[in-house]
Amino acid sequence: MQPFTVRVPGEVLDDLRDRLVRTRWPQTLESAGWSRGVPADQLRPLVADWHDAYDWRAVERRLNAVEQVRTEIDGQTIHALHARSADPHALPLVLTHGWPGSVLDYLDLLGPLTAPGPDAFHVVVPHLPGVGWSTPLSAEGWDHRRIARAWAVLMDSLGYTRYGAAGGDTGSVVSPELGRVAPGRVVGVHVHGNLDVPQIGPDDRLTAAESERLAWADRRRATDTGYAALQSTRPHTIGYALADSPVAQLAWIVDKLHDWTDPAIDDPAEAIGRDHVLDLATLLWVTGTGPTSAHLYYENRVAPPGTRVRDDVPFGRALFPTDPAVRRADERDHRLVHWTEHDRGGHFAALEAPDLLLADLRAFFRPLR
Repeated sequence: MQPFTVRVPGEVLDDLRDRLVRTRWPQTLESAGWSRGVPADQLRPLVADWHDAYDWRAVERRLNAVEQVRTEIDGQTIHALHARSADPHALPLVLTHGWPGSVLDYLDLLGPLTAPGPDAFHVVVPHLPGVGWSTPLSAEGWDHRRIARAWAVLMDSLGYTRYGAAGGDTGSVVSPELGRVAPGRVVGVHVHGNLDVPQIGPDDRLTAAESERLAWADRRRATDTGYAALQSTRPHTIGYALADSPVAQLAWIVDKLHDWTDPAIDDPAEAIGRDHVLDLATLLWVTGTGPTSAHLYYENRVAPPGTRVRDDVPFGRALFPTDPAVRRADERDHRLVHWTEHDRGGHFAALEAPDLLLADLRAFFRPLR
């Protein structure tokens, strides 16, 4: 375990601003709106803010106010935030981000989560392999199961022998895997933001809300899965655009924000905050990990299927408006002890509805301490 501090060289930030000025904008059909991807009238103001007003150094100060570590696990460099509570009875918790995402997703939650009291946590937030400062991507094979095994080693290395696991998107898959890898150590698994459509049995009776969520998932599959097809089959090819053009990287992110954030909010950048959109785009750009972050999709497509076994670790789900989850499927696959449906927020709950996610995490883990 080595201490780590973020400091991006000034010439890297100068190069970013220079590239933004020299953006070669494509011709677009203004009448198409979002139906063919990110409209130029949505992207141009973000790019202008990125060049004229954005301050990456402020993000560095926020990151460096938190203890950070880097280590090597199974040949892969892993970077993580490690926020310890002053409460000696705090429960360790490993939070896993998704794609597109980074440790920045949970940065604002660290203060409330570590605050001393009956719900205090020691929080570990690792960057997925190939994201941020968990680089370079060392080899092929970093699928969800291998990441979960690495997280078990990471928590052991930090001295934690009993802990919770939680996360959204990729984290909603890695966290249950961690419970399977280390069932004697993981006290509970809490998830949100899983876009995978659950397997529905012939005897499952769906509620009206569940039917609508699955219908939304069907519409999503028909219109917004092009990114996944590319990342799961040709991550190197899309990587050239993401590595060479910051505007391409930004558009790749904003496209998914539009599809996955709270449908009640028209502007996807406003749903998670314009500053955070630029924070994430800049982090991926300065670390060069937009391309390598895409490889996780490829790895999980080619990974051998695992044996489907019902989990015995207590499992909880916070359900937000864009999640296509079905309670009966969770009951069949996990030891479901907690299920909460929220009427606001979206796929990026830690950013869209942090108050709801914080309360949900506290409520789930309270009886498991």
